[in-house]
Amino acid sequence: MSLDIARQVLQTESKALRRLADNLDHRFVEAVDILESCRGRIVLTGMGKSGIIARKISATLASTGSPSLYLHPAEAIHGDLGMLARGDVVLALSNSGATPEIMRLLEFIKRLSIPLIVLTGHVHSQLGRSADVCLDTGDLPEACPLGLAPTTSTTAALALGDALAIALSIRKGFKLEDFAALHPGGKLGKKLRRIEDLMRTGDALPRVTMGAPMKDVIYVMSAGRMGATAVTDDAGHLVGVITDGDLRRMLSAKAPILDLSAGECMTPRPKTIDARELATSALNKMETNKITSLYIVDDDNVLIGAIHLHDLWETEMF
Repeated sequence: MSLDIARQVLQTESKALRRLADNLDHRFVEAVDILESCRGRIVLTGMGKSGIIARKISATLASTGSPSLYLHPAEAIHGDLGMLARGDVVLALSNSGATPEIMRLLEFIKRLSIPLIVLTGHVHSQLGRSADVCLDTGDLPEACPLGLAPTTSTTAALALGDALAIALSIRKGFKLEDFAALHPGGKLGKKLRRIEDLMRTGDALPRVTMGAPMKDVIYVMSAGRMGATAVTDDAGHLVGVITDGDLRRMLSAKAPILDLSAGECMTPRPKTIDARELATSALNKMETNKITSLYIVDDDNVLIGAIHLHDLWETEMF
């Protein structure tokens, strides 16, 4: 019984989304044009469940590079109208197109010449006719068996709001680096941290010069707990790397390790990465090359840092 109801709800809502996609037209493009031209904030408003959806759309806009806030329509007429200013754009959600609290905002919105975009299931409503652009979310039955609880209508409004936010972000050239700057916290933020914030430097960076005897190299590798050490020339330029794997291979070949220098045992031209790259880029490069560490150099190939797979694990990226 419960599974049948769940399937019916999902099928009803997915039908609404398919219809919504099929019915998109020039009005959607006009809405994106208005949002792109906004020089202030994109102000979302809606009552009840529509207000909850409006808050989420506002958050999505803000996180994808478009300053946005939510204005409670009832609070607006009791003092919060000051949150609106010339240069803003209002994006109002009302399935009925007749929400009294939003209707009372129309005079103020028009007086400030603020563009109004409306998402509604009733495009011929008074609110719909008052909009600069009215987007139809579809007048389909709610998934609720009583036909009362906002379900289909809120799903459609949320999806259409997401479509607006993503289309706008692409139009504005929003990039991964921009996304990273706006998401410094949580697991997502850690994935988007830059190498320069995570790399080992100074005493935490295992390194030896080419002339270092291998007994010293082994000590540095053990103390560095990176499973490798960078090899530099006397001027600090990165010239090679020695890894635990290199040591095992030489021991298996019965090479006289302790009689050799770092320069004689190193693997030349180790993999590097730019300090401004994201942590996810480092992980991808390590996986592609089947290695566990990368080195960071400046424009003159002077060693400035290193990052190990463990450093990425410690950021709780995964």
